[in-house]
Amino acid sequence: MNSISNTWNHPKTSAAGVLIAVVTIGSVLSQQGITLARDPANPASGANSSNSTAKLGAWALIALLLPLPFVSGCSEKSVAQDIVNWTPALESAVATVDSTAALLAPADAPIFAAATAGFDAAATLLTAQAKAYLANPSASVLAQLQAAVVTFQQQVNASLLSAAEITNPASQKSVLNAINAVGTVVLAMLALVQSVSSKVAVARMASESTIKLAAVRPYMDESKAVAMVASHYGEPVEWARAQERQVELNVAQAGF
Repeated sequence: MNSISNTWNHPKTSAAGVLIAVVTIGSVLSQQGITLARDPANPASGANSSNSTAKLGAWALIALLLPLPFVSGCSEKSVAQDIVNWTPALESAVATVDSTAALLAPADAPIFAAATAGFDAAATLLTAQAKAYLANPSASVLAQLQAAVVTFQQQVNASLLSAAEITNPASQKSVLNAINAVGTVVLAMLALVQSVSSKVAVARMASESTIKLAAVRPYMDESKAVAMVASHYGEPVEWARAQERQVELNVAQAGF
């Protein structure tokens, strides 16, 4: 799928998220001196052709963004492919976690190692289930994928809470950086899986999530997540930021 039809635009997007996106884009355009409407007190404001072109482009961008939350969504096959497309990033992030312990203060390395001990196995299982779902997007395989992504999401959340035990500033920065890279991919995969799951299945998945997003939000790095999403889909950073916030809203509203 392209940058428009990606994990951040699945059919459970809410009107509140659209507002977040529009406000975010509007804010950026305003900072660049581009307004989204003519100033009635200044008729000459519409005379500048370059500014008019910029305004038209701004409206076109919002026009593209607005309908997305209300479409029927991607097919199961395309969502499955999108999940698989995230697996190299997951494998790379987990490899970084494995090498991070050597960078930490001696007292902090054991805490980090214990907090992330299950990442390798969880990543291997989630990658395998994603590929299995792509090959056979059936209800039974989806159920296994649902279980795998929720399990990993909970491990990531638990590890973020454990990072609070690390008081050395340099160590904590390295730990949070490594865990957030993994967490961004897992959250993307969770959103994708959520988009092709029934309400009953999503409710069941949420009930298995004992560590909620709200509990770990203070330890999440939005800038890192936005950069990863923008790079993965080849889209503007501000668009990725609006989409990342929308996904967090969707996941939280679902009970995760």
